[in-house]
Amino acid sequence: MSDPTSPEDPIEAAGIPGLPDLGALTGGGLGSMDLGGMLAQAQAMQQQLMQAQEELASEVFEGSAGGDLVTAKVSGTGELVDLTIKPEAADPEDTETLADLVLAAVRAATAQQQEAAASKLGPMAGGLGL
Repeated sequence: MSDPTSPEDPIEAAGIPGLPDLGALTGGGLGSMDLGGMLAQAQAMQQQLMQAQEELASEVFEGSAGGDLVTAKVSGTGELVDLTIKPEAADPEDTETLADLVLAAVRAATAQQQEAAASKLGPMAGGLGL
């Protein structure tokens, strides 16, 4: 016979006040959660994410500055893989301008890489709640 002063909720019975009734949250008990389906969906999303990362890693993004005096190439992983400086950009009396052109070209290439990464990976990360 149950004690009328004893709570029926096992969480309350366990002495954990304030926690929600997990059975109510899942629609009638933990057994009704489709863990297998959730796991399959998570695995499919992980596979898609890995494929998108591989595709992105194989791409190269190019940025330039100074009317193409300086050109930088960045891999899909964000690594600077090539830097081309035309001879007319190399004024020994004005190395600051050359440095600015290099920075601008690298930033332009990196911005393209980051936009592509957000485009390819963003929708999947959103699905994971990230």
